[in-house]
Amino acid sequence: MNMDKISRLEPTLLWHYFNEITQIPHPSKKEEKIVAYIVDFAQRHGLSLKRDRANNLLVTKPATPGFEHLPTVVLQSHLDMVCEKNNDVQFDFNTDAIQTEINGDWLSAKGTTLGADNGVGVATELALLASDTVEHGKLECLFTVDEETGLTGAKALEPGFFTGKILINLDSEEEGYLYVGCAGGMDTIIRFKYESQPTPEKLFFFRLDVKGLTGGHSGGDIHKGLANANKLLVHFLQTISAESPLYISEIGGGNLRNAIAREAFVIAGVPFPFKERVRVLLSFFAADMEEQYGAIDPHIRFDLESIEAPTDIIDPEVAKRLLEALVACPHGVIAMSQDIEGLVETSANMASVKQNKEQGIMEVVTSQRSAIEHEKKAITEKIESIFTQGGAVVTHGEGYPGWKPNLQSPILQIVRDSYQRLFDKQPHVLAIHAGLECGLFLEKYPDLDMVSFGPTMEGVHSPQERLFIPSVPLFWNHLLDVLKNVH
Repeated sequence: MNMDKISRLEPTLLWHYFNEITQIPHPSKKEEKIVAYIVDFAQRHGLSLKRDRANNLLVTKPATPGFEHLPTVVLQSHLDMVCEKNNDVQFDFNTDAIQTEINGDWLSAKGTTLGADNGVGVATELALLASDTVEHGKLECLFTVDEETGLTGAKALEPGFFTGKILINLDSEEEGYLYVGCAGGMDTIIRFKYESQPTPEKLFFFRLDVKGLTGGHSGGDIHKGLANANKLLVHFLQTISAESPLYISEIGGGNLRNAIAREAFVIAGVPFPFKERVRVLLSFFAADMEEQYGAIDPHIRFDLESIEAPTDIIDPEVAKRLLEALVACPHGVIAMSQDIEGLVETSANMASVKQNKEQGIMEVVTSQRSAIEHEKKAITEKIESIFTQGGAVVTHGEGYPGWKPNLQSPILQIVRDSYQRLFDKQPHVLAIHAGLECGLFLEKYPDLDMVSFGPTMEGVHSPQERLFIPSVPLFWNHLLDVLKNVH
């Protein structure tokens, strides 16, 4: 039913391809099926195709008659999607098609991410390549892989893969907003080695689940003050440990480095005389958290249940150091931009806590972002210091550069003028705190003139992801007008 509804939406060609994309599994690092789909698409439409060693694709379409004089425009989007689902949803992102549903003006998925980030951009490019009515100069449609887990497709892109000097990135998430800059980022992996110990006797064990949080993008949503399930959990455990010995058997929360943790859990024990005190402390803590986050996380829950004692626990000394470091680890907005009002300049996301019981390792992943390179390094070094003092081994990813805003950009002026002419109002021009591939493109193509825009989405990187249907034709018509008037 929803497929039929989607096929009736405007612009029909864009929605047709978006619906097809939702039927093709395309997790990060596993984009083979959608790559094969686009290769077949290019062959069926008689279009030139390039493919590099990383599986990035470039599909080229000649100018339509009468528009050969226009400069080549590179349109770019990424092929992979964030794969997040609610714990009670049975779904395999490697094999299953996204189950879409329309609620009023919004398109979403049933208990999973939708993949509008960046499936709408991919569908837009395919619609332009397939159309025989849209007027444009030469188009180079660039499809990159593995954006969500490290920008590795953009990193692997070689100079000369495309020829255009104008690039329009289609990976933004608010219609009427033109992005001309983005933050750089760095991931950190922290590992605590521990020995399991037999569980002491005469302990009351419980499982506590933190759930129902909104979650969201660790860049685009970090300014909203969303609750982080990992932080809530460790702060409560610290409250317990201030009054009683605490024995942790299992702990975990969060999933992806670029998503704010929505759920976390712990299996822990305290001496039996402290049993009721745990419940009292949780009642007070839950009330405080509901007061603090209720407006933005109205469904926050703390589920506590008594359980049988597990056979083993984490070495209490390691667990103590882990807990203290997690409590001290910064999360959220660190600094706001002094140049662009309302823009987050520097942030940190305590993304995930995972336990490998077989290897005796607790792994914590954090993600740092900043528009200023030395500030990105500074917050990364602070996190490293916190965890190394706790006895952990800390390593960092390669990171990626930011994209410095150029408010004098010629393509920005063209896109801004087009929006004003079409909709009789000025678009917002700003930078984004999330990472875009544009910074990496600029490293290899220093003469590129770039801008990024797209339709409106909410809750990306979480099962609450949804796409605002009325914004799609506005975005589409804006893009078509830009392509006719670029110079």
